[in-house]
Amino acid sequence: MSVGDIAGLLAAAAFLILVGVLAVPLVKLGRVLDTASDSLRDVTEHTLPVIDEAAQTVTTANGQLAKIDTMTTAAAETTQNISAMTSLVAATVGAPLVKAAAFSLAVRGFFRKDRGR
Repeated sequence: MSVGDIAGLLAAAAFLILVGVLAVPLVKLGRVLDTASDSLRDVTEHTLPVIDEAAQTVTTANGQLAKIDTMTTAAAETTQNISAMTSLVAATVGAPLVKAAAFSLAVRGFFRKDRGR
């Protein structure tokens, strides 16, 4: 064996040791990536049902809000109708009552003057 052969064997041995030393962190990195992939898969499996349930809840809430909107509109219309009815009753009954009160006041005043003589 010549010096070149020995140098080649030493270089090959050094390269083999280097590959062995670098293989350990690469294997550990592979395990870390596998664990991260598994964790991501678990999170995805648990998150998707929660998102579906939240979407269902929002849909139900929107339906309830539509019903409440209908009820609020009906209540507003009823309030307007009652207000209009109150104004109508006040205008219809109020004016004659004021006239009757004025008439009764005048009659009372007349009888008081008559008693005073």
